[in-house]
Amino acid sequence: QVQLVESGGGLVQPGGSLRLSCAASGSIFSIHAMSWYRQAPEKERELVASISTGGTTDYGDSVKGRFTVSTDSAKNIMYLHMSSLKPEDTAVYYCYANIVTRLGFRQDYWGQGTQVTVSS
Repeated sequence: QVQLVESGGGLVQPGGSLRLSCAASGSIFSIHAMSWYRQAPEKERELVASISTGGTTDYGDSVKGRFTVSTDSAKNIMYLHMSSLKPEDTAVYYCYANIVTRLGFRQDYWGQGTQVTVSS
């Protein structure tokens, strides 16, 4: 059993900052790419940021220069540092990871999501 648990969401004013965390736990042998996605009401889920095991990062165009993704590999935690937040960043943010379990199965896992609301 593998779980991804997000935390750190909340209400923040425009221009503010927030840090999200995604903790992976359970029967993990290795973690491959991890990503953050978000979904706003009545919109499709979109990629926010991704990071490979080698540390290569990629960002959605709307967050480049404002968001930074990082990992603490020893603790199996991924972070999303968000700054200069805008109302249009309001969404539920989901953590995704491609994980090889101790039984040898490689699968995609998703967290339950954490709400980020940017509003004055």
